[in-house]
Amino acid sequence: MKYLLPAFVALLLTLTTAQAQQSPQPQSSVPQPKPAPPQDLASRVPPPKPDDVKSLDAILRALYDVISGPAGERDWNRLRSLCVPEARFTSTTKSAASTAPRLLTIDDYIQRAGKFFTTHGFYESAIVNRVQKFGNIAQVFSSYESRNAPNEKPFARGINSIQLFYDGQRWWVLSILWDEESSANPLPSEMATKPSAPVSE
Repeated sequence: MKYLLPAFVALLLTLTTAQAQQSPQPQSSVPQPKPAPPQDLASRVPPPKPDDVKSLDAILRALYDVISGPAGERDWNRLRSLCVPEARFTSTTKSAASTAPRLLTIDDYIQRAGKFFTTHGFYESAIVNRVQKFGNIAQVFSSYESRNAPNEKPFARGINSIQLFYDGQRWWVLSILWDEESSANPLPSEMATKPSAPVSE
């Protein structure tokens, strides 16, 4: 009997521990906050010009038009109306100081480009837009040329990679990624000459 008692106690402790582990934990009585419903995109940006967002071609034209003009302020609310609020503008153009990409929010871009546009005329237009679409998304490779005045020779060329999505009502710009042409990085021949047909393909 004296040998059975310790074994009985050990068995009892084992069963008690197992039962405690299997017992359901009490639920917290503190109510958990519900996530806020997603806010409609249109309510987060300035109202667009209807002609700017009536088609994919229209929003591409508006992107170039909004940054082009003589020295002075640009209509930055118009730019904001074309993009989702979290859109990104990224330059991958290499310089002597850095080869790192420069990732900008819309406000970053407005602050940097706005200072230049205040004192410099700037006109940029598409050469060729190569469009690929699938469902509600689109990717556009848009070669461009930049000028100081409308009829001058371009001082720079390059390619904008533009990502967009369609919400059932209109197209929105999600991001623009660009690189400039150089002697070591010329535009591909099919992107270097403006066709006689409409610019978008």
